[in-house]
Amino acid sequence: MPAGCHHRPRPPQGAGRVSIDTDLWTPADTAPVTDFERMPPANLDAEVSVLGGMMLHPHAIGEVLDGPLEADDFYRPAHAIVYGAITALYAKGEPVDPITVTNELRETGLLDRVGGITAASDLVQQTPSAAHAGYYADIVHGAAKLRRITQAGTRITQLGYAGGDPDETADAAQTELNNAIQTSEDPDSAPIGDDFDQMVDELVELGKNGAAMGVPTGFADLDELLKGLHPGQMVIIAARPAMGKSTLAVDFLRSCSIKHQQPSVLFSLEMSRREVQHRIMSAEARVALHHIRGGNMTDSDWARFAQRLPDVTAAPITIDATSTLTMTQIKARARKIKQRSGLALVVIDYLQLVSSGNGRRAENRQQEVSDMSRAIKLMAKDLEVPVVVLAQLNRGPEQRQDKKPTKSDLRESGSLEQDADVVILLHREDAYEKDSARAGEVDLIVDKHRNGPTAVITVAAQLHYSRFVDMAQV
Repeated sequence: MPAGCHHRPRPPQGAGRVSIDTDLWTPADTAPVTDFERMPPANLDAEVSVLGGMMLHPHAIGEVLDGPLEADDFYRPAHAIVYGAITALYAKGEPVDPITVTNELRETGLLDRVGGITAASDLVQQTPSAAHAGYYADIVHGAAKLRRITQAGTRITQLGYAGGDPDETADAAQTELNNAIQTSEDPDSAPIGDDFDQMVDELVELGKNGAAMGVPTGFADLDELLKGLHPGQMVIIAARPAMGKSTLAVDFLRSCSIKHQQPSVLFSLEMSRREVQHRIMSAEARVALHHIRGGNMTDSDWARFAQRLPDVTAAPITIDATSTLTMTQIKARARKIKQRSGLALVVIDYLQLVSSGNGRRAENRQQEVSDMSRAIKLMAKDLEVPVVVLAQLNRGPEQRQDKKPTKSDLRESGSLEQDADVVILLHREDAYEKDSARAGEVDLIVDKHRNGPTAVITVAAQLHYSRFVDMAQV
């Protein structure tokens, strides 16, 4: 086999080899290193034994492929190439042994890169047993994970010395570390018929139990349509001012964390922490919001307030009312909450108040909003939670006869419409026509639903209690 990645004189046969069980740091065919020339984590003995075992017995191939090992986990490039040849032969249903592997490498033009015609047989000769291939594969994968952590540490150090915005640097550093320690994802690539049996089983289960419910919104018809709010989704609640965007968002929070005890966080850039608390208690205790704010609660108000107080204070809701947050800060704070206590729902109130964080006036507000929209979608995927973001609509609805909004009315950026998985628009006829026959009704217009149908769902507005409820509850 050729020398490793570092150009060193090849040691005498057997020199510099490392025990598989004790030392993952020094590659097998390199001379000892000094503190000034530390080698990255690797175990070439284990790499050799994985490859040799796979060529010795078909059972070893299945054992290795059932584990997390990937070609990139091999420290020596030649070993990764041989692993690729073995898996290619196995996938084609052809025999795997030193002769067939050598022929595969020759046909793909890679034989010289792995050390020539004797490379495969040398690997087999150095393998103690095919029976432990899976164990050796775990060692190789573990060493690769340690290498990625050390590499991430180097990049994080470089980020720190490079300067720049501290919050953005901290977020980039956290991303580097997360990428280094995350488990390998199963590839989502296969011929269409490979997992049809599994798909049929899922459909049968779906027919028996229905679709899996995400985070419940608290509205029966909306939950029936959306099946709740799901991890990775970007959900936009949009309306003209004073239509009830914040009220609906708080309703989602209450359903998630008070009724179903799942952790949530509200980033409120418009309302203070105390205002949010007032709204939640008004909705939960059915105490008029103006009674709470005005300090004129009645005895019955206080009784209902006291009755609901224990459940509200015990709810896993975090309220962050910092008014100058950037998307980088929001993501960092949400990640910290998830690491500390778990997280099922993020709400941002509202998008147009989020700071760009670049310290200068945006030359192109539309591009700025597009960047924030994309950042929200990536945050939802990265944190694996639904992110509900409130947004303002332009004056388009007011210029129409029926005053009904559409998703094209989203202010400043078409990217919001593109990035969102769900767009919910609020419309109240009585906001424009006080004597409307539909006074007290609110249309939740689901104008985009990436994974299902759209619809208009009507709920009742109890704005004196700072909440919406299903029509059946009125």
